[in-house]
Amino acid sequence: MTAERTALTGTYLTLDDGRPAVRFSRTYDHPVARVWEFVTDPEELAGWFPSRAEIELRPGGTIRFSGDPNMSDSTGRVIAVDPPRHLSFDWGGDELHFDLEALDGKRTQFTLTNVLAAEDTAARNGAGWEVCLAALDAKVLGRHSPGPHTGAGAPWREIYRAYLAAGVPSGAQVPGMD
Repeated sequence: MTAERTALTGTYLTLDDGRPAVRFSRTYDHPVARVWEFVTDPEELAGWFPSRAEIELRPGGTIRFSGDPNMSDSTGRVIAVDPPRHLSFDWGGDELHFDLEALDGKRTQFTLTNVLAAEDTAARNGAGWEVCLAALDAKVLGRHSPGPHTGAGAPWREIYRAYLAAGVPSGAQVPGMD
């Protein structure tokens, strides 16, 4: 796989309030209640999210993050929750927003917006979310995925280079490359 052939699914954007973000959208052939489980259940998250996440599903609730080889264990705070349509929380200075929209009784539009604390993290985070969401895509289809921490076999570097080639802001420290 070369960077020229890597299809990027993330979009770099500036939100109305001026903050930088990377946004991803997927359509899943599952009802919104099932996709909500992929976003909020610790056991479901373990298969695709970068850290183990245990969430108190209420505004102001605590989220405990652990097990990410690239980050220390930490906590975050739930910003907003509207089951089964929206969850947002802070994580390491960034905000993550998950929005789910029922398209019909069987399909869901999934949108992840990573609001960035620093613009220069866009390429790094975009590449990381590509790997994580590929694991979620496999999980949703009932396929086995090694998860987001697949080691040297993951296409992360190629995806990162593709984000750089696309002109997405970069410069932040990249674990394993700096």
